[in-house]
Amino acid sequence: MALATTLALAFMAQGAIDAPATVFDVGYEELVQGEDRAAAEAIEACTQLEADDPARLINHGIALARMGRFTEARADFEAAANADTSVELETSTGDFADSRHLARRALASLERGEFARYYAMSMR
Repeated sequence: MALATTLALAFMAQGAIDAPATVFDVGYEELVQGEDRAAAEAIEACTQLEADDPARLINHGIALARMGRFTEARADFEAAANADTSVELETSTGDFADSRHLARRALASLERGEFARYYAMSMR
């Protein structure tokens, strides 16, 4: 569970090195608070990012996986992992990581059943 939270609660921060970063809504706050349905809805409603944006795909996949929608989550993670380009994303721990690497970690977590345990706990 901690891996899933740390994994990608990523947010997109882009901008010139000397300019303030622009932060886009990729459901970060909702995911941190465990509000997965709200996170998915916020991500789906975000018009500032393309549908294939890695931060959007990874966080959406996490929200879906936490809700038990594993097939849809896998599709999001695979799309981010197989993207032609990657971006550096900031994780919930403040570290930066390559988006394809984060997506592959999310897929591995999904394969190990880590999201299934999270989903079972959220149903209690």
